[in-house]
Amino acid sequence: MNFPGKEERKKNRLIKEKSPYLLQHAYNPVDWWAWTPEAFQKARREDKPVFLSVGYS
Repeated sequence: MNFPGKEERKKNRLIKEKSPYLLQHAYNPVDWWAWTPEAFQKARREDKPVFLSVGYS
């Protein structure tokens, strides 16, 4: 199976983070948000729950 390189894949907003753990997920096809006030404001505004990942590395 031929997978595209990171350069060809779409980046998510984690690409702007400094954490090595968050950066390793910057090419996931998920709309991940870092733990920020903006993330919680968006959840409140859209009346959506927050799904929290505490990591596994």
